Amino acid sequence: MPRFAANLSMMYVEHAFPDRFAAAADDGFTAVEYLFPYDHRARQLRGLLDANGLRQVLFNAPPGDFDAGERGTASLPGREAEFRDGFRRGLDYADALGCPQVHVMAGVVPAGARREDRLTLYQDNLRWAAEQADSRGVDVMIEPINQRDMPGYLLSLQDEAHRIVDEVGAPNLKVQLDLYHCQITEGDVTVRLRSDIPTGRVGHLQIAGVPDRHEPDSGELAIDHLLAVIDETGFEGWVGCEYRPAAGTSAGLGWLRRARL
Repeated sequence: MPRFAANLSMMYVEHAFPDRFAAAADDGFTAVEYLFPYDHRARQLRGLLDANGLRQVLFNAPPGDFDAGERGTASLPGREAEFRDGFRRGLDYADALGCPQVHVMAGVVPAGARREDRLTLYQDNLRWAAEQADSRGVDVMIEPINQRDMPGYLLSLQDEAHRIVDEVGAPNLKVQLDLYHCQITEGDVTVRLRSDIPTGRVGHLQIAGVPDRHEPDSGELAIDHLLAVIDETGFEGWVGCEYRPAAGTSAGLGWLRRARL
């Protein structure tokens, strides 16, 4: 059975954020992920993890002005110093939380900008980030995100993500394969799992139902089948549950109970 991490930015929102750790542990999760840790002191977060027997397995580096619509600064010209300062801050949190993976959001390409130039800058920043993270024992993650949810996002295709990993050439740069985004953009998820995981480039998986991003057993993805395929590939990483429960989080975990049988 795959190892599952509760995404505390989307799950257990019926609780205050600090209380979500205990709620996830009560439902049998042994690991968590979330979007950003920076509104909380690392010491507080570490205490919540330890008190509930949880591991932190993923969060995002600072994304710029998220409330204003920014979705990463790694491809934004003139923001290199900001990106590097933010990534160093993310690594400090990763150290404190024992987190082995930090996701670098690529950023949105505005109308009229040359995408090729943005990709070049993105790869330069990823190369630098991977070098910094390697000395801390951290993997840098990149994630293709669908254009319906995030219009203009630089990275949407799995093959392009894998090409970037190859071209940067850092062993600790990995692809974060979100089956929800992959299904919306490309489909053929079973074949993608079977072809991409054995390459060693996929460091983290995420799941959600399509098209509404509710429980992974809702909508058009056959999650029981896909979890069996993940097992078949021998994937040893974590599967993040990055979905918005349709009702109460605990009530919607029937898919997880089936996976544990």
